[in-house]
Amino acid sequence: LVGSEMCIRDSLPPRELLTRERIIDAAVAIAATEGVKQLTMARLAKRLEVTAAALYKHADSKDDILVSVQDRLMQQVDISRFEDSDIRTALRAWARSYRDVMAAHPALISAISVMPIDGAEATTAMYETVAAGLLDAGWDEGDIIPTIVALESFIFGSAYDVTADRNIFDLEDSREAPVFASAAMLHFTERTREEAVDEAFELGLDALLAQLTVRCLAAGLP
Repeated sequence: LVGSEMCIRDSLPPRELLTRERIIDAAVAIAATEGVKQLTMARLAKRLEVTAAALYKHADSKDDILVSVQDRLMQQVDISRFEDSDIRTALRAWARSYRDVMAAHPALISAISVMPIDGAEATTAMYETVAAGLLDAGWDEGDIIPTIVALESFIFGSAYDVTADRNIFDLEDSREAPVFASAAMLHFTERTREEAVDEAFELGLDALLAQLTVRCLAAGLP
C-alpha cells in the first residue's frame, strides 16, 4: 500500500508555484466575473487553492493586491507618444489607449478611478510621463493636475460607454421625448455600435483638447 501511495503521489501533476503574478491574475479574473466587492483574501485563496497564510506571504491585504492590479492595467496604457509627438497627438494616443484598457476591464473602473497611487510604480510612472509632457509643452504647473483629472473623468466615462447596450436610448413610446428619440434612432441606424461609441469619444476628446489647449498652454502649440 505504501508503494502504491507513493506511485500515485508521484504521478500527480506538480502544484503550480504561488507567485505575485498568479495572485494578480486571479484578482483580475475574480473582479471581472464576480465584481470587486467579491475580491477578498478568502476568495482569492480559494480560487488559487492555497491557504490564507500562503497568500499573506505575497500580499499584505486586498488593497495591496488592488495596487498591483492597478499597475497591471496602467502598464498597458500607451504613453510612448509623449517622447516624439506634439502634446495634442500624445494626449490623444494616451486617452484612446487608456479608454481601451479600462473598457476591457469594466468591473475595475469604479475601483481604479478613485484608487490612491502610492506604491503603484507603473501608475506613478504613467502620471509622471503625462505631467512632464504637459510641462514641456508649456502647461503651467498649476494646470497639470486639473488637466489630467478632466481627461481621466472623460476617459473613465467613455470606457463605461463602450460596454453599454446598443439599445440604451430606446424608448417604448418615442412620444415621451420625440426629438431625442429621433436623434438616437438616426445615430444608431447609420452606425455600428462601435462606430457610434468611437464617434462620441472623438467628439468629446476633440472638444476637451481644444479647450485645454486654449486655457492651459502658455506658449502656444509646438
